[in-house]
Amino acid sequence: MTQEAHVTQGPLTTEAGAPVADNQNSETAGVGGPVLVQDQLLLEKLAHFNRERIPERVVHARGAGAYGTFTLTRDVSQWTRAKFLSEVGKQTETFLRFSTVAGNLGAADAVRDPRGWALKFYTEEGNYDLVGNNTPVFFIRDAIKFPDFIHTQKRDPYTGSQEADNVWDFWGLSPESTHQVTWLFGDRGIPASYRHMDGFGSHTFQWNNEAGEVFWVKYHFKTDQGIKNLTQAEANKLAGEDPDSHQRDLRESIERGDFPTWTVQVQIMPAADAAQYRFNPFDLTKVWPHGDYPPIEIGKLELNRNPENVFAEVEQSIFSPAHFVPGIGPSPDKMLQGRLFAYGDAHRYRVGINADHLPVNRPHATEARTHSRDGFLYDGRHKGAKNYEPNSFGGPFQTDRPLWQSTAVTGGTGNHAAPLHAEDNDFVQAGDLYRLMSEDERARLIENLSGFIAKVSRDDIAERAINNFRQADGDFGKRLEAAVQALRG
Repeated sequence: MTQEAHVTQGPLTTEAGAPVADNQNSETAGVGGPVLVQDQLLLEKLAHFNRERIPERVVHARGAGAYGTFTLTRDVSQWTRAKFLSEVGKQTETFLRFSTVAGNLGAADAVRDPRGWALKFYTEEGNYDLVGNNTPVFFIRDAIKFPDFIHTQKRDPYTGSQEADNVWDFWGLSPESTHQVTWLFGDRGIPASYRHMDGFGSHTFQWNNEAGEVFWVKYHFKTDQGIKNLTQAEANKLAGEDPDSHQRDLRESIERGDFPTWTVQVQIMPAADAAQYRFNPFDLTKVWPHGDYPPIEIGKLELNRNPENVFAEVEQSIFSPAHFVPGIGPSPDKMLQGRLFAYGDAHRYRVGINADHLPVNRPHATEARTHSRDGFLYDGRHKGAKNYEPNSFGGPFQTDRPLWQSTAVTGGTGNHAAPLHAEDNDFVQAGDLYRLMSEDERARLIENLSGFIAKVSRDDIAERAINNFRQADGDFGKRLEAAVQALRG
């Protein structure tokens, strides 16, 4: 272990700073008598202990994190005016939290599940959060379906267990999930460690330059350690023997100076291309094929410092896709639009209204200047400054320049489905992914899928699930059907 010992001079004290005379024995009425209410050290310790946990994240509860640096290696000012992307060689401090999605805080790391990729840039214009996954796509394209989707992945309210019926009933009835499910049950569904996987912003975002020109962008983080994955059998064994495997691997690699790195790439689409692009560029269940928009290398991400306290810096860290900086903004992606609200709301409930004041969350390269006051854990940082705007007492003022450019909209309000482009359907990219796989990869994919589908209790749920893969690729569906039938007898 390389962790430094923190030596504090002086006596142990209460939370109020008074010295503690005896931390081994509670105060009683005589030897062997009952404990006294006046033993305030005992009551303080027990009361604090009862309150040491905060609500865990509903999703992405199980995670690990580390600090690092992002270094810009290419001039991107033609596309964005973000200052942290303004000068080759410029470095920005970062904090990256990895996580699984469905498991609770005490779950194992080595499971088949997407991995969260939540990256905070502490820029001189405020914090920029990029909250994605280790896959470039997701199961659904509209945030209104997210609570239903997660309910199928979590414990059933009657059985208290994850149920194959729930999972495959939802996926079978939601054909847009076929692409992501093919990713999840392929070889990359269980990364060997957090260091040996790629990361993605997943959504489409807006970049805008000084001239006001708009570009759509997708982020890719390519691991420099190489892709390494676990088979289902390897994962089952590791999860039982070392539930903390991924967290431990990340911490120990940084402790020994083996700092993990990722090459950062972006795909850039001029705004004018979006309307006629063959796929809806704002559909989270789709990728932009690299032949259409080749990835451009722009930087290097390195993780080089472990948190000193997991609770304070990992569990209480907050990330929100709504944390933009000048030159970067949202897109019409319906999943992203929902997350702009949901993430901040989750943190206000879970950590508190002043969660942004915590050291891991507050800006490091600038100062937050707001008129917000009071609430749980407010620290009085504003002192006597006025708490309204406009004011004539030298308070902070608006810039009159939006962070991102406006986008044109037309038509009436309503519950509209996402628009379809020329080659849009729910199966084409899942089929493309299947056909890119080697024969060995396909065989493992079929084995992983069939083993889970075979657990459902109803034939119609199994058939509906298989049919989605059949529509993606005939061979895919035929082989999966045979494998499921063999397991179900």
